[in-house]
Amino acid sequence: MLNTNLNIDALRAELTCELLTAESAGYDDARLMHDPSIDFRPGVIIRPRNAEDIAKVVRFAADAGLAVAVRSGGHGLSDDMFVDVPILLCLSLLKGINIDAATSTARVQPGVTSGELAGPANAHGLALTTGDTSSVGMGGLTTGGGIGFMVRKFGLTIDNLISAQVVTADGTIHTANEKENADLFWGIRGGGGNFGIVTEFEYRLAPVNQILGGGIVFPATREVIRGYVDYTPDAPEDLTTIGQLMPAPPAPFIPPEWVGKPIFMILVCWVGDIEAGQKAVDPLRKLGTPVAELLAPMPYPGIYNLTAEAAVPHGNSVRSQFQLTMSDDDIGALLDAMPKGTAMMNMVQIRGLGGAFGRVAPTATAFSDRDARYLTSIIAIWEDPREDATPHREWIRTLWDKIDDERSGVYVNFLETEGDERIAECYGENLPRMQELKRKYDPTNMFRFNQNIIP
Repeated sequence: MLNTNLNIDALRAELTCELLTAESAGYDDARLMHDPSIDFRPGVIIRPRNAEDIAKVVRFAADAGLAVAVRSGGHGLSDDMFVDVPILLCLSLLKGINIDAATSTARVQPGVTSGELAGPANAHGLALTTGDTSSVGMGGLTTGGGIGFMVRKFGLTIDNLISAQVVTADGTIHTANEKENADLFWGIRGGGGNFGIVTEFEYRLAPVNQILGGGIVFPATREVIRGYVDYTPDAPEDLTTIGQLMPAPPAPFIPPEWVGKPIFMILVCWVGDIEAGQKAVDPLRKLGTPVAELLAPMPYPGIYNLTAEAAVPHGNSVRSQFQLTMSDDDIGALLDAMPKGTAMMNMVQIRGLGGAFGRVAPTATAFSDRDARYLTSIIAIWEDPREDATPHREWIRTLWDKIDDERSGVYVNFLETEGDERIAECYGENLPRMQELKRKYDPTNMFRFNQNIIP
């Protein structure tokens, strides 16, 4: 819906970058999210090419009393987050990557995706723990925390953030790091875009070239899942895994007789010595008789071949939670629910955490859930954006209700529109400090099309 305070001609006169309205060629493509069932129509879509473009838009919006929405990779889950957006800043053209191999650092703009960074970094024998799907944008990933394929070895993406360039709600361009605007630097590390628009990130890269990566597929049994959750949070830190309870897909590595049957697939990323990695994975291999195993040394970017299907646009719904424990009753509820799923693909992801993820103090950044041992996500995926998702969401809600007594927080990047109480769960004891920070940097709540912290 076009806000009547939005003078498009005046805004266009301020800018040298692309501005699209509903009448513009390319508007419909530009407004699409990764989930095509999220249907919203911003008053204008602006594709900035630098921080100055963004600052001009923000100053214009502030003078007109308008709110601004921001999108990098478009993986946001909330289907009503963008309702009635007057101005959408689409950061997809901000693709700059500058890697300094001598200092093992990278300057990265927010429109860069996880996959786009992985290749250039790997050319220098370096890597950053990023999203587990190649199309996840660095802007949203980082401001939400960043749980990825190397989280147990190198922590969250924000744990490797050195500095950032940020445009705040008054249109000022700031540098934020531990010494300069340290409070803003604290808030953008997990605050989910509430305090400003990050126009450039400076990351510390890790010396990672070849990994031991792939997957091991088991029949879905209580014993396999119990063994997985008992081992992974305390496994050697070079090992990060994602366990997926799901019907077996018709993939080339799945025996035909197993297609459609419940499996537990363990995605593996080991970043140390390959021989040591094989030994670290052995306890997983011994959980049962594998249906299939695809595990081999590979360059780090090769890990994204495992999740290539998730990079294809699709409808989806997610309900997630951090957990300190996982009971046998939880595991039984997950197994019992799988045959009742209604979507094209129903899945439960279980990520063992611990390691470097848990060594950062919960108040050191806005991201607070450092004591969590698991991240559990209940997911439904469908292809047709016109499909009625009501039964899929009901399946998720019913299952979540059976295990939510175990929850100890929630990851903001995996949060749908679930109410203010769930947003408060994201931040725990950090919430009062974040509200103070919001009053300082965004007192009018210009940046409210997000998991919003009210000033």
